[in-house]
Amino acid sequence: MKIPKVALVTGAGQGIGLEIARKLLDGGSMVILNDLEKSLTEEAVANLSKMGKGTVLGCSGDSASEQVIQELLELALKNFGRIDQVVCNAGITLFGDFLSYSREDFLEVMRVNQLGTFCLTQAVARVMKDQENGGSILYTSSVTAHQSHENLAAYAMSKAAVEMLAKNLVLELAPFGIRINTIAPGATLTERTTSDPDYAKTWSNLTPLGRPASTTDIAEAAAFLLSDSARHITGQTLIIDGGWTSISPSPYA
Repeated sequence: MKIPKVALVTGAGQGIGLEIARKLLDGGSMVILNDLEKSLTEEAVANLSKMGKGTVLGCSGDSASEQVIQELLELALKNFGRIDQVVCNAGITLFGDFLSYSREDFLEVMRVNQLGTFCLTQAVARVMKDQENGGSILYTSSVTAHQSHENLAAYAMSKAAVEMLAKNLVLELAPFGIRINTIAPGATLTERTTSDPDYAKTWSNLTPLGRPASTTDIAEAAAFLLSDSARHITGQTLIIDGGWTSISPSPYA
């Protein structure tokens, strides 16, 4: 009998994170999901539980906080005894032009996107190190880590950093059977982006494949990298953008 994998997904109350959690659950994993907002966490758990595929547990709070990271680990180990898949998806975007960007906004972007990713990875890697089969870790980056995008200097910097973290950690984590990769989504239809009535039309015109990504497009790629089918892939970044970074037209052009 195949033993179900145990997955942690942060920033999973909605959008890409929620769809990744759904895909992992559908694939047989037990899922613990996190979101900063308690209401989103509870709603996501309730909706995924209706799938009847397996156990879904929630843990709300700031995933960059030491306390919440510890709560996530304790929830996983208490209920399932192991951690096999981790998606560091939580992140924030604070737009602003470079010349007037505030120190406070910069530090907050780095705290959530970089520090949170680093500390959660460190904590779960210590658990995975002692497991017979290691584990798989996935970061969510962005196409802005590869191509310039106006008013996103700090955000782009933070995402490029997590890609390098994944690449660098291959040296230290591969000996324990821990793989670590990154996805870099481009324009994607989520609750946040569809609040802009022009978003879908604009990015359909800018994307070579003729449309922005759906959350399912991103989740299917994420699930592959987390799965045993990608067992010889580590330290890599997969860009999922319908070809946008190949030509990189700006929405401001």
